[in-house]
Amino acid sequence: MAFFLEALLGGLMAGMLYSLVALGFVLIFKASGVFNFAQGAMVLFAALAMARFSEWVPAWLGLESKLVGNVIAFIIAAALMFVLAWLIERLVLRHLVNQEGVTLLMATLGITYFIDGLGQTIFGSDIYRIDVGMPKDPVFLLESVFEGGALVNLEDVYAACVAALLVALLSLFFQKTITGRALRAVADDHQAAQSIGIPLNRIWVVVWCVAGITALVAGIIWGSKLGVQFSLTTVALRALPVIILGGLTSVPGAIIGGLIIGVGEKLSEVYLGPYIGGGIEIWFAYMLALVFLLFRPQGLFGEKIIDRV
Repeated sequence: MAFFLEALLGGLMAGMLYSLVALGFVLIFKASGVFNFAQGAMVLFAALAMARFSEWVPAWLGLESKLVGNVIAFIIAAALMFVLAWLIERLVLRHLVNQEGVTLLMATLGITYFIDGLGQTIFGSDIYRIDVGMPKDPVFLLESVFEGGALVNLEDVYAACVAALLVALLSLFFQKTITGRALRAVADDHQAAQSIGIPLNRIWVVVWCVAGITALVAGIIWGSKLGVQFSLTTVALRALPVIILGGLTSVPGAIIGGLIIGVGEKLSEVYLGPYIGGGIEIWFAYMLALVFLLFRPQGLFGEKIIDRV
């Protein structure tokens, strides 16, 4: 029982991180119809900014408190992501309104390589460390429920809680605020939203800013766990099966899809790995996504893309 719970909890915590990255894809696609291949580069750029400013700010200001340095670094990195989002909308997307989907896709690919190069130019290309104080020692949970308890990594627990909190805040933002309701209206019908006075350009900037914040939080978490390196852009590839499974147009789908894939790959590795070989975690999500592409391409909660055109 303990072994099963360890795998289950590990999968749920990994799934929350996958969901966090997938949300960036879903939010931008819902609001603008753009499949943002640059989300992985945004995660890397945000993580680089956080890592470097957390080093530079204490040196510039003579701070001894790591907490204060990290808070200032987070604010600067968030402001940088806002500026980046505004520039992407102003310089690229605004000039591609009503263009073919492949044109928008190629534009986001170009943005990806530009952000990668810009990050390397500004922040360097070494492997950097983000230390936000999350404990890394494993702990035993649920010891009062059964003997021995379940061994989990405390850093993963904190990371999953942060991801869950951000997801909850985003849900409240979309449901309870005027801007959030405007974003939902734009997602449902661009022309109808414009007809009642909702400015699409401003909405797109807001969406890219929100995607930038999710990228920053995801970058901090992954950077704390793995170190900030340029292979971090591939974290977006882990989110692709999530949005295929949950649906490219569904925020709840991104969350549930991430949890399903996180749990599925962990349990498959633990229980099927000894019989069919290791490495199941590498390909499990993509095989599951392929099955959905064949039999339900819109995902569990998404709508058919053809219906949106």
